[in-house]
Amino acid sequence: MEIFDRHGLSHYLFADDKQLYTSALHSKLHRCRHCLSSCVSDLQEWCASRRLQLNASKTELIWFGSRPSLSRLKPEDPTLEIGANVVKLTDVCDLGVLLDSKLTIKHHVSKTVSTRFYHLRWLRQLRRHVDIDTMKQLVSAFIFIRLDY
Repeated sequence: MEIFDRHGLSHYLFADDKQLYTSALHSKLHRCRHCLSSCVSDLQEWCASRRLQLNASKTELIWFGSRPSLSRLKPEDPTLEIGANVVKLTDVCDLGVLLDSKLTIKHHVSKTVSTRFYHLRWLRQLRRHVDIDTMKQLVSAFIFIRLDY
């Protein structure tokens, strides 16, 4: 998209989702934040001119980096001002994978295990009411497919 190119940002576009990304040294972080902020502001204007609205409550921000690099961030660094809204640093879910700043999958694994145990407890209550073949299909549908994914 022209707006992203004009600001020198890389991007992914999905059906109803946009992801902007860039890389920067710690010393250039202020410029990076300004660039992201102005790009999103321009995107908001583009949307408004076409009677579309950017949902600020769904806007997420994440900085990836090593532990030492992330520890050098100032309190205002992990935020992004977009008009009257301030977007704060958060873990993000990208194509079903929960990512954190250090690129560990600890939160993702924990959430996946928690959800699968919920389904296993639910299936345990059903086992008296369905035959073995149906139970195998349910386990495959609710447990194995999601674990494989």
